[in-house]
Amino acid sequence: MTNRLPVKGMDISCVRDIEKYGGVYYRNGMPEDPLKIFRKKGINLFRVRLWNDPFDENGESYGAGTCDLNSCIALFERAKELGVDTLLDFHYSDCWADPGKQRVPKAWRNKDLEELKAAVYEYTKEVLLTIKEKGLTPKMISVGNEITNGFLWPIGKVPHFDAIAQLVSCGIAACREAAPESRVMLHLDNGGNTEMYRNWFASYFEKNGADFDVIGLSYYPAWHGSLSDLRRTMEYLEKTYHKDMIVAETSYPFSMEDYRSYEGFAKEETKGMVLKEELVRDLPFEISPKGQSDFLRALRDTVFSVPNEKGLGFIYWGGELIPRKGSTWGSEAGIAYMEEKGPGGNEWANQAVFDYHGEALPILDTIKEL
Repeated sequence: MTNRLPVKGMDISCVRDIEKYGGVYYRNGMPEDPLKIFRKKGINLFRVRLWNDPFDENGESYGAGTCDLNSCIALFERAKELGVDTLLDFHYSDCWADPGKQRVPKAWRNKDLEELKAAVYEYTKEVLLTIKEKGLTPKMISVGNEITNGFLWPIGKVPHFDAIAQLVSCGIAACREAAPESRVMLHLDNGGNTEMYRNWFASYFEKNGADFDVIGLSYYPAWHGSLSDLRRTMEYLEKTYHKDMIVAETSYPFSMEDYRSYEGFAKEETKGMVLKEELVRDLPFEISPKGQSDFLRALRDTVFSVPNEKGLGFIYWGGELIPRKGSTWGSEAGIAYMEEKGPGGNEWANQAVFDYHGEALPILDTIKEL
């Protein structure tokens, strides 16, 4: 094993939302600020997502932490107080953006490619300058979130890589100008799909996409293949592009116990956990607190096995998502914006790093040891 200092990250985007609805986090039975718990357990990077305008015409939040600029700044301020670096995750949407949806922000609808390029550049620069003025410049910036299928659809949707490369490059240019000290990341999902990464980055650079610093890969073992598949992808990327890499999202379940009673919802009022029984039958580690820790150790070893120390570390996603009534993946307004099926509720609580009561799980001790 190398002696390098790993990136041990945690997405904290919903912390304030859960606190707002009465969620309390515990360490050894005592209530404590979750960000302080994370820092004490070795987390050295906090990831925070940013949505452009996550409110409807009546001012109702889209839920899931709201994630507007004010929410982001509040979390960055807490991170700074603790001396923990930050990663700003631009979604370039008013709510969730991922491989299945990349909705254009309300204010940018009906814009053509040139107008969208200007909007991406101006918005990115304005946000970063606002944050910089407060002394909160992030260590790293993600230009888009899981942009496997592009972003700002339909203009920036795969296979339109000419548009994708131009739009992404405008975001990168704004980062270089407003926050030259920050590292820029491009983040795709499905880290086990080597061919997808091969095609995506070949197409991006073929269309003269701007250079960047870090490749982010999502890796969820229920959907993204084996750890060997992930290693194969990362080894290909290292050999081809010689860039640093981070597993920008990952998680593993510690339980399959239903938690909807903790939210105060009837069964028909929430979707329930995203990991259904058929998805977990072939998972490589047991579904338990021990299995959750074993997975993360194996993931760390996989990332660190990449040649030339190009595998920097990982960021755990949804670690803060304890189930509480009112805290939801999408409010009625947010679900309407995304044109998705409801209802809301918590889909990730059985993959958090706290149990359903809010007590810290052994995985946090594992993170400290890694």
